[in-house]
Amino acid sequence: MLWQILLILLGLLGLALVGLALAGIRYIPNNRVGIVEKHWSGKGSVKNGFIALNGEAGFQPKLLRGGLHYLIPIQYRVHIVPLVTITQGKIGYIFARDGQPLSPMQTLASNVTAKDFQDVTAFLTQGGQRGPQRQILREGTYAINLAQFVVITEERVYYLPMSRAEESVIQHMAEVINERGGFRPVVIKDSDDMVGIVTIHDGPSLPEGEIIAPIVGDNPADPATYHNKFQGPDIFLKAGGMRGRQLEVLVEGTYYLNRLFATVEMIPKTIIEVGTVGVVVSYTGETGEDLSGTEYRHGELVRKGQRGVWSEPLLPGKYAFNTYAGKVFVVPTTNIILKWIRTEVGMHRLDENLKEVSLITKDAFEPSLPLSVVIHIDYQKAPLVIQRFGDVKRLVEQTLDPMVSAYFKNIGQMRTLIQLIQERSNIQQLASQEMKERFVHYNLELEEVLIGTPEPAPGDKQIETILTQLRARQIAVEQIETYARQEQAAVKERELREAESRALQQTKITESELSITVQSNQGKAEYQRALQQAAQIRALAEAESEKIARIGIAQAIATEEQVQAYGGPQYQVTQQVLNRFAEAIQQSRVDVVPRVVVGGGGEGGGVSSNLMEGLLTMLLSERMGVGVSAEKVERSPEVEAIRSQIRQSIAKDTTSAKETPAS
Repeated sequence: MLWQILLILLGLLGLALVGLALAGIRYIPNNRVGIVEKHWSGKGSVKNGFIALNGEAGFQPKLLRGGLHYLIPIQYRVHIVPLVTITQGKIGYIFARDGQPLSPMQTLASNVTAKDFQDVTAFLTQGGQRGPQRQILREGTYAINLAQFVVITEERVYYLPMSRAEESVIQHMAEVINERGGFRPVVIKDSDDMVGIVTIHDGPSLPEGEIIAPIVGDNPADPATYHNKFQGPDIFLKAGGMRGRQLEVLVEGTYYLNRLFATVEMIPKTIIEVGTVGVVVSYTGETGEDLSGTEYRHGELVRKGQRGVWSEPLLPGKYAFNTYAGKVFVVPTTNIILKWIRTEVGMHRLDENLKEVSLITKDAFEPSLPLSVVIHIDYQKAPLVIQRFGDVKRLVEQTLDPMVSAYFKNIGQMRTLIQLIQERSNIQQLASQEMKERFVHYNLELEEVLIGTPEPAPGDKQIETILTQLRARQIAVEQIETYARQEQAAVKERELREAESRALQQTKITESELSITVQSNQGKAEYQRALQQAAQIRALAEAESEKIARIGIAQAIATEEQVQAYGGPQYQVTQQVLNRFAEAIQQSRVDVVPRVVVGGGGEGGGVSSNLMEGLLTMLLSERMGVGVSAEKVERSPEVEAIRSQIRQSIAKDTTSAKETPAS
């Protein structure tokens, strides 16, 4: 029985040993890691720190990756934890439980040499510090020993729980990072017109008297100082960077910043509109030389980047200006209209506290005078104005308002109310001339002074009475002028009516004048025609008379030749008488030969024939004065004279016709 019990005990012991041996086998999935905790060791426990770098009892620095691993049971314990994953576009923060302690000037642990968080041994041996780290984790998957490091992401916190107190601290850190938006990079879009103001929470403090940290390093040509807009915290601090609000700003782009190291405040860009300039008053920088001159005792002008009022204003445009390092006073360079009118405010709102100027006139009236003043500020003199008055509105309210009011009060005391109203144009011109010199003294340019109509104070009816009388007087003057104009209008109307009547009859007048002209022309034409006809008739008559004369002369000559041919005038007369007698007998149709012949004495002829012949011969002889018995007829002198006159007349008419052309 005893040996059976021993066998059973040995079997159980063997089984226990086999089970114990099998218990040392550990399986680690590929998406996880194993953190080894050593319970006991011949080297004793860890004396310094939290991680057993030399094989002491405690958490071991090396991790067990995916696969089967054998560890001595009881001596080792394996904590299986997931791999650390940082999603795309996100940031992970690391908290180290072991390492060198932080210095009193540090807020975050330095990572100048200890940069590999996946190698705990290298991190601790290279001077890695405990606490929140300056370096951050970007996108990716990391095999990190969560006994040494705590990784905080937006989705979860990766760590190996140790105590409730530590868990509370880690959770608070995650909340702070989340409030600062630290799990995402800083993205500044160009369409937002924003600027990032950076505040550093680590490093040495600012010297006394400084309110903002100067720009350090960040030169790409010098890698030792190029911190790339605060994305390299250790490089920034090594280059001389200090904690506090920084002068350097972030502009458009994406920045992966450790929000435990640097926080970002977004402010709008400084925009200088067209028609304005920006005068910069810098709160930081070195003290510079005064550029305003020895005669100007209202402050100092300095160069750009120095402390004080910059001598060069910002021209229209957009500027990434750090408003914590200085202030920009926008000064209008267009014409500024300042209205001393209670109910009206200009575009720049510089005159919102101005009101009408109260006057006391020479005749003791108390009107209120509304007026407007147009001024201009030279953009190059804008820094002098800001240096002297602080801002333009203070200039208006503390200098221009009392100066302009006093000037017009003096004007009002030297004139009566009526003069103030009637001489407004002269007063306005005089004020523009006299006040220009005063404005030049304040580095301003006066363009124009515009004066309104004096108004009575509330409840003052005397001024209204004066104005009513002036209106009545002016109405009377205008009525006189109106009546005179109406009289002129009546005269002009009469002239217009006459002109219209004349215009209506103008057609008939024109027609009658044209008819007279036509008739006159016709008369002249007929007169000329009559003259031509008369000349023609005269010419025809002369020609006819000449023809007749020529015919007569020709007939006379022919007759004379015939007479001579017949033997003398007796025979010629006889021939003509017989011809006429024959024509008469022919026209009267009387029978020449009687049907009954009565015989008589004589031969051949008969009694009647001889009787008729004798009778005719006698008659012709008596009429011509020529003896019938003459055998030969001589030409008398009278006949020759007549013949000569006819020839001369014919020759004269012929010559006149040749010398005078026919019409």
